[in-house]
Amino acid sequence: MRIVSLLPSATEWLFAMGVGDRVVGVTHECDHPPQVSRLPAVTTNLLTSGQGEGERQRAGGSTLSSAAIDAAVSAGIRDEHTIYALDVDALRALAPDVVVAQQLCDVCAVPVDAVEAAACTLGAQARVVAADPHTLDDLLPAAVELGRAVAAEESAAALAESLQHRLDAVTWAVADRPRPMVAMLEWPDPPWLPGHWAPDMIERAGGVSLFGRSGEPSRRATFEELAEVDADVVIAAFCGCDLAETIARTDEVSERPAWRSLIRGARLLAVDGSAYVSRPGPRLVDGVEALARALHGVGGPPPRAAVAEWRHGRWRDLVG
Repeated sequence: MRIVSLLPSATEWLFAMGVGDRVVGVTHECDHPPQVSRLPAVTTNLLTSGQGEGERQRAGGSTLSSAAIDAAVSAGIRDEHTIYALDVDALRALAPDVVVAQQLCDVCAVPVDAVEAAACTLGAQARVVAADPHTLDDLLPAAVELGRAVAAEESAAALAESLQHRLDAVTWAVADRPRPMVAMLEWPDPPWLPGHWAPDMIERAGGVSLFGRSGEPSRRATFEELAEVDADVVIAAFCGCDLAETIARTDEVSERPAWRSLIRGARLLAVDGSAYVSRPGPRLVDGVEALARALHGVGGPPPRAAVAEWRHGRWRDLVG
């Protein structure tokens, strides 16, 4: 079986299931596990700036401000209904049996409608499979469905069972602990409030999510809304940003009165949103564990460069 994954989270699932050797093509954003770098990319970024790439236009390494990136993404979605271009000729040359796509978010990957249109040119052998969890509870069943679609149901089920045990362990570990009020942001300027599975992750990790609703899309907010919230913990988990980029982008809003009001008296955490929050892949479970460790000090240490805390005038990596 030959598989093309047009979704970074699906690529992670396929390799975690042990069928990475069947993956013959990926997106320009697929970066985990490291061996995907050897695979051909069949997508490019449509944004004319040519700077930054990612869920909100993967911000890592971009010299554009957060506000400029948001504006470019919004214009791309308005004009083209996506910020990704699919190289149909490259896709056809790979002759896939299965193409994994999504219809959850136009900013996350090539929309499934565009993929299905391209699949019509690939011949009868190509099937388009959508991988679209909306909540944390959807995550593992969706992985099993993906495994079934690529003839890896047994390994997918075993992986899902293992990850469920880890989630259950977090639930038990935080069950009797006080639940802090947590304000997570998906983007700094303009502020975006998290949706889909992110509020679930906070709740599972033993917090109360002040922003966003489970299963609903993230939404743009105003700085004034931030100033109205009384949070115990503020988490910067910016789409498409690793930990270093997230920390750098908090500096853009650090002097805004509303931001200073939001973080006053609260713990300020930064999270590698790209790896552990934005993508509905197996590392969301690592993200839940990392949040539980950050909020309550339970469980093992988070992966290195996953979470940092602002303490005594500097960022400190939470690794122990």
